This record gives sequence, C-alpha cells and structure tokens, in this order.
Amino acid sequence: MEINTFEQLKTECIQSGKEIFEIAQENTAFSADITIEDVRNFAKRSLDAMKEAIDAGMSSNEPSMSGMCGTDCLRVQSKFSTKPAMFGKLFEKIIEYALATSEENIRMGKIVACPTAGSCGILPSTIVAISEFYNYTEEEQINALITAGEIGRIISAKVAIAGAVAGCQAECGTAAAMSAAAICTLRGGHVSQIIHACALAIKNILGLTCDPVAGLVEVPCVKRNPFMAIHSVTAAELALANVESKIPPDEVIDAMEQTGALMSPTLKESSQAGLAVTQTAVKVQQKIFG
Repeated sequence: MEINTFEQLKTECIQSGKEIFEIAQENTAFSADITIEDVRNFAKRSLDAMKEAIDAGMSSNEPSMSGMCGTDCLRVQSKFSTKPAMFGKLFEKIIEYALATSEENIRMGKIVACPTAGSCGILPSTIVAISEFYNYTEEEQINALITAGEIGRIISAKVAIAGAVAGCQAECGTAAAMSAAAICTLRGGHVSQIIHACALAIKNILGLTCDPVAGLVEVPCVKRNPFMAIHSVTAAELALANVESKIPPDEVIDAMEQTGALMSPTLKESSQAGLAVTQTAVKVQQKIFG
C-alpha cells in the first residue's frame, strides 16, 4: 500500500497489527529492492554517525569560520558541571547533544541531515540522550529512527522541507515532529499517539521564519536546535498522556504548507528580513564579508 498521509499510515498499522517502523522498513525494502536487514543496517549507520557527531561536538571548542558559533556546548557543559539543570540530567544531555551536533555541523564536521543540516541536532539529541538515560537497546533505537524517517517522508510528500520554500517551520518543525515520533516509539507509544505528537510539535511553531544572520546556518540556527529538541519532548509527553491535536495531523501539514506559501520570501532563507537585518546582524555581515 502506498502511504502518503498520516491517516493512511494509521489505518495500515491498525489493519496489519504492525508498528510504524515495521511498515516503513517493509515498504522501503520493497521499493528499493533490498532486504529489511539492509534497511536496518542503513539506519544503524545513520545512528552511529549521529553518536559520532555528538562525541565530536562535545569535545570541541573550535569556533566556526565566522566566529559567531562553536563554543556554546562546552560553555553549557561547564555550567551544568557546577550548577545542574533544574529539569535534571536528561534535560542536560538533550541540550548538550543538540548543541554539540549543530556546532559540529557549522564546523563542517560529519552530521546526519535529519531532515536538514540546519536542524541536525534535534532528532539525534533526543534519541541518544533518552536511550542512554533509560538504557534502550540499539534495536529499539533503530526502530525509533526508522519511525522518525517515515514521519519525515510523509511530511515531505506534501511540503518541501527547506527553509527557502516554507521557512524554518518546515526544517525545525519537521525535525521536531520526527523527534517526537522517535520519543513516543521509545516510550512505547501506539500509532495514534505518535502521529498526534507530530501534529502537536508542528502546529505550535507554525510560521517559524528562516532569517539567518549573514546567510549562514549559525544564528539563530544553532541555538534553535536545543530549543526544538525540548519542544519535541513536550509534544511526546502530551501525546503519551493521550492529549490529541484538535486539528487532525494531516490538516496540520496542510496548514504548514499554506503558511509557507503565504510567508514573505524575505523570511525564507534569503536573509532579507527579520534577525538578518537587525543593526547588529548587518555589522556582523560587513565584518565577515566586507
């Protein structure tokens, strides 16, 4: 069955008695003419790359070429070493891992675009941190990652996941939805809870602009990753409590597509409005590019 909507996905899961990741890996294997084991091995390589990016970012203090970013992760680690976070150790891990991955990206290190490079810290930070905290197995992590990938695929069937097309709601919004789905999967959520977590994650940041300073994927992009990672945890916790989006998940994606179409081109990765044209941002751009 071709699945391009959340409703189709939910129906297939209920009728087949299978989890989202099972359907996703079967369909991927069939369409690519490979085995399910091949699909899972590919997911494992992505998971390993996510962990490597976190490790690299956690131990580096190298600034980006612009000098705007690159030192915040170690700064946060230093703070937590003397003053623990109010929300506990898991919160600390998610914040640190999201920053570490995003900073590794702006250093041109190897990351997994999930779904984009600018939003690369959101999904890895939650999967890895939560799995470490609760001792989830590698198999469970792969299941969560495949679930997240299926969510991203369905969203991308309706909306181009690019800041230049639909603003950062499309990039970080989709990443937050994928992260929320992964968290729900790890925590034993069923298909309805998973897709409502996605809807909650996206509908609460509709209209998020893409206005990078100096046209670089640094400000506000890097710090946006830990914010959206925690945002995805909130969506997952609500969904796991059976809080549902009053607007059906597929209609939320329709709303994101419409919002992106109505958004001014100056707020879609062109750096012609918003944060990118503040007095400080203009000075930064002149300093970097002359």
